[in-house]
Amino acid sequence: MQPMTALPFDTAIGGYEAQAAALLAGWRAGDKTAIALARQTYPKFLRDDITWLEKPMSDSQVRKTPFDLDDARLAVARWYQFLDWTALAAHVAAVTIQGSPVHQFEAAVEAVVGGDVGALDTLIRNDPSLIRARSQRVTSRGEPAVHGATLLHYIAANGVENYRQKSPANAVDIAKALLDAGAEPDAIAEMYGGKATTMSMLASSTPPHDAGTQVGLGETLLDYGAALEPAGTGAWTSPLLTALAFGFIDFARMLARRGARVESLSAAAGLGLADKAIELLPGASASDRHRALALAAQLGHRDVVLVLLNAGEDPDRFNPEGNHAHSTPLHQAALAGHESVVRLLVERGARLDIADKIYDGTPSGWAHHGGRKGIADYLRARGG
Repeated sequence: MQPMTALPFDTAIGGYEAQAAALLAGWRAGDKTAIALARQTYPKFLRDDITWLEKPMSDSQVRKTPFDLDDARLAVARWYQFLDWTALAAHVAAVTIQGSPVHQFEAAVEAVVGGDVGALDTLIRNDPSLIRARSQRVTSRGEPAVHGATLLHYIAANGVENYRQKSPANAVDIAKALLDAGAEPDAIAEMYGGKATTMSMLASSTPPHDAGTQVGLGETLLDYGAALEPAGTGAWTSPLLTALAFGFIDFARMLARRGARVESLSAAAGLGLADKAIELLPGASASDRHRALALAAQLGHRDVVLVLLNAGEDPDRFNPEGNHAHSTPLHQAALAGHESVVRLLVERGARLDIADKIYDGTPSGWAHHGGRKGIADYLRARGG
């Protein structure tokens, strides 16, 4: 079986049927690509508590699990992030009607993620309502099942369909085309269990960062009136703290330069502002201090980590929710390659044998996984 690729957005249901049939044939033949796809998408192979993570099943256990055409259809639907085959089929029935609202919106989405400014301009000019239209896809994310993203949300390449999470080289031009047409900079969509703006999703998005478009997109949103301060609900309401939590320090510094308030210890710690951290430390809450150590260690700010350890923060405590809570500061510093922080934490008594809560890995294992051979060797030499 060939690796799964997304079909054109207006493909008839037969195209998806063919993908399901190919998956089933590959499964029956023991094809590794087919089995891997099933493991990554079929609910029986995913954990109940962390629904995106595969269960720890051996290949033989997986192969003994019944898997028929309906199961293959469900796996295909889930690959496209639909709730089930019925939801996929309903979407296909609507999107294959030329000129229907669903067809027009999905065509505009394709223009956004594909960087086709001309096609996007034409679609919006012919149907101005698209600029405030929202996705009607019934997804696999639970309640609510419809994320309701606007076209502008898709420039963040986050919170929407996985195969559409990409940032074209001209993403800033796409954003300007949408905003010039009247897109609402702070429109809210249902993402990751909360209500999120485009800015908060952008602040946590890898594709724009890797494409070199993240900071430019953020500047553009701000130029058109997007809020710097927290908006929405859930874990990712603050663009500044979100950017820091996901390690996007350049984006965070841009936000601070543009006026985002650095009023919490955790914000100062994440930005590496040691003097500001010392100033804010006496009045910081316990939760703010906890988050500050997590961010300072993850982002490699040794001087701030030292301030916090001297103030009594525990290096062995798991990080707080919203800051990679399955891991400790030492896990994050090791993974990111911040050797000076790793050595400081170890010298101050950080345990080397704590396993993270998802992958069951120690800090030395995380260093090895991240290609940080020197740190992995150091931790093992110290007994990790």
